[in-house]
Amino acid sequence: MTSVTLVRTLLRASRLPERPRERGILFAALCLITLLTATACTPEMRARAYASDGRADWQQADRVIASLGLESGDRVADLGSGGGYFTFLLADAVGPTGRVYAIDVAEDMNERLAHIAAERGYAQVETVLAEPDDAMIPSGGVDLVFTSNTYHHIDDREIYFRRLSESLSEGGRLAVIDYKEEGFMQGLLGHSTDASLIQTELESAGYELVAQYDFIEKQHFLIFEPGRER
Repeated sequence: MTSVTLVRTLLRASRLPERPRERGILFAALCLITLLTATACTPEMRARAYASDGRADWQQADRVIASLGLESGDRVADLGSGGGYFTFLLADAVGPTGRVYAIDVAEDMNERLAHIAAERGYAQVETVLAEPDDAMIPSGGVDLVFTSNTYHHIDDREIYFRRLSESLSEGGRLAVIDYKEEGFMQGLLGHSTDASLIQTELESAGYELVAQYDFIEKQHFLIFEPGRER
C-alpha cells in the first residue's frame, strides 16, 4: 500500500467531514504523519518537519531562551534535541566556555546535528545517544535540563526524571515545554501533556515548580528544581 493510499484509507475510516477545505487540511496532516513514520524518511526531512513554518514566531524561541536565565559557562542538556532547533540557541546563550549536550535516542539525528555543529564552529555542542529510559547525561552533570516537544514521548516519567535529577548540579533546574491538549494534531497523535499532569508527575519525582510562563499560546512552559530532600 502506498503512502497516499494509506492516508486515503484513514480518511475514509475516520468519517471526517466532507467539506473540501477541512478534508484537505487533514489529508495534508496525515500525509505528514505517514512521511515521518516511513522508513525512507531522512534526518533532514525530519528536522524540517520539527522546525515547521512559523515556529520561531509562535514558540517565541528568543523569549524562551531569555526566560532560562543562562550564563556564560553553564552546562545544558537539550533533551530530545532532534534537528537542533534549540541546541544552537542554547549554545549561543552559554557561549564558547559553556557546554550543550544534544541528547536524542535517534543516532542518525545526532550524526546530522554533530555535522552541523562542526560546520558552524560550535565546539561547545556535544551529541549524546540516549537510551529510551536514560538520558545518559555525561558525568559531571548539568546546570539545566531543557526539553521541548519531548516530554509526552517519555515512558515511566516519574522514574525517568527522578533518575535524571541526579545529573543536576547544585541549584540545577529542569525546564519543560510541551503542547497543550488542544488542536486536532495534538489530539490525533497524543503529542501533548496537561500542565497539571506535568507538575503532578514531577513533584512525585521529587521536583518543585519554581516558574511557569504562559506566553507560548500552544504550549505549557514550566521550570522545576529538585526538592530540598534530594
